[in-house]
Amino acid sequence: MSGIRETLKIVVVGHVDHGKSTLIGRLLYDTKSLPEGAIERVKRISKEKGKPFEYAYLLDAFEEEQRQGITIDTTQLQFHTERRDYVIIDAPGHKEFLKNMVSGAASAEAALLLVDAYEGVQEQSKRHGYILSLLGIQKVYVIVNKMDLVDYSEERFNQIRNEMNEFLNNLGVYPQKYIPVSAFLGENMTVPSEKMPWYDGEPILKAIDLFEKDKELSDKPLRFPIQDVYKFDDRRIIAGRIETGQLKVGDEILISPGNKVTRVKTIEYWVEKDKRDSVQAGMSVGITVEDEFFNKRGELISHKEDVPFIGELFKANLFWLGKQDLVKNKKYKLKLTTQEVECEIFSIDKVVDASTLETIENASEVKINDVAKVTIKTKQAVCFDKFKDNQNTGRFVIVDGFDVSGGGIIVAPVEDAGNITQLEDHIRIFMGCLKMDISKKGRYGLRTVVDIAINSTDHEVTLEDIAKRQNIPDTYLEQILPALIKAGLVKSIEGTRKRYVLGERALSITVGEVLQTFEESLSIIDESITEANIKNGVENSLAVNVWEKINESINAIVGAIALEDLVREYKKSNSNSANMYYI
Repeated sequence: MSGIRETLKIVVVGHVDHGKSTLIGRLLYDTKSLPEGAIERVKRISKEKGKPFEYAYLLDAFEEEQRQGITIDTTQLQFHTERRDYVIIDAPGHKEFLKNMVSGAASAEAALLLVDAYEGVQEQSKRHGYILSLLGIQKVYVIVNKMDLVDYSEERFNQIRNEMNEFLNNLGVYPQKYIPVSAFLGENMTVPSEKMPWYDGEPILKAIDLFEKDKELSDKPLRFPIQDVYKFDDRRIIAGRIETGQLKVGDEILISPGNKVTRVKTIEYWVEKDKRDSVQAGMSVGITVEDEFFNKRGELISHKEDVPFIGELFKANLFWLGKQDLVKNKKYKLKLTTQEVECEIFSIDKVVDASTLETIENASEVKINDVAKVTIKTKQAVCFDKFKDNQNTGRFVIVDGFDVSGGGIIVAPVEDAGNITQLEDHIRIFMGCLKMDISKKGRYGLRTVVDIAINSTDHEVTLEDIAKRQNIPDTYLEQILPALIKAGLVKSIEGTRKRYVLGERALSITVGEVLQTFEESLSIIDESITEANIKNGVENSLAVNVWEKINESINAIVGAIALEDLVREYKKSNSNSANMYYI
């Protein structure tokens, strides 16, 4: 070990007055994390105001919230145990401050969800549970507080556990532990409580040490958003902050979304003592690269072997905090790392009313404080990761006019959700909506050939061009193009940059030839035909007289469709539909 202590961020959420401040104050006190003299100061203030001392005042005493009697912003405090250091985020319980709760919880790795044993599960308890699920926080303990008010009843504890389990499990949240405590009296905080002998789990301070920390940011794939490019003497220095991963001189890197590959030439420094050959997550750096590409703010640097998603359509969980409703077909600005692009809501799949938790399917708008599952379409390709894989490049904010009005996390790119590009949609329609089991290589191969046929007449077509236009990963194209060249359907032209043209005229290439390059067979697979039932006379008759004839017809159809037919029909339909070519 390097001697650097591990740090874990925990958010504390729950209904107002369920005891968050008392719990946090107690944690600070029991771990001796308070400034010297703090307790005496708070006791003196309490006495001056004629109030009995409470551990909640240890937290409130230093915050503006004390003046208003409620927590109005997230507060970050630090304490430590023998195992690690903690940053604890206190999120407000009032629903009017949902924005603060979301922003606080979004940076946490684990959560403590408080429920008052006497009041039981409340509206905000469920709402916060729902938001934790949307944020993808899976490390959750439910703390049943104020057990002293229910005489440390095991029955009451089990009742609350069952109710929360029923609600959270439906959201895909499975609390790792339920812990009964009395934060006010210190029961089950540092040592097992004698008042609750029926509970055989760990007290809170021992339990939180059992949370497994996420992989360190520097151990994740490299994500280096370009903040700006500066010209110094003869150097073009790419500057930015490394969000995750590591980078060193000589590394081969990919600059997305333009798919530019180069190597790190130098890591720049101001003074000799700062000179280094490698950098890592959290550092703001400037680098030079071997090739003179035009680079700009918003591009993302990664290693070639572990690239981000690049696309214009993705599914997301979104929190809307704008004064105006979020609606479809309106232009918004999306900010994701250093990327800023115009976007619109492609679809609103589900909305959850933040006040009633009522779920609305296929809603037409998202109102303030609502949470929603949406599909977002950007005007140009953006680089991103799924939030569960990389929080730094998997979350975004949406700007409405000049106001930041919402934020969210990316669940999946559209390709993962089973969507298809409009070009591919066009291909399917033209081919008569054949229900064939075509592999991804087959679909990508056909899109690649059509793309070359459409574009190679006007200008050179490179692998990077195809990847960008068709949103096909480079790694796929690097396998697809050699197969097409080997089949004689595509030719490569060597030069400064390798270019691609059709191997023959579009009129001479059929859709069947392209698909057969990647598919073992083109047929309808009838899963009902098994060795057992093929012996059945009727099934045997169907196999011979129906399925085989349909398969023969399919091969005849795709063998009769010329590539030129696809291109002509695509251009015709595209001329009548602006922006049809892209996702």
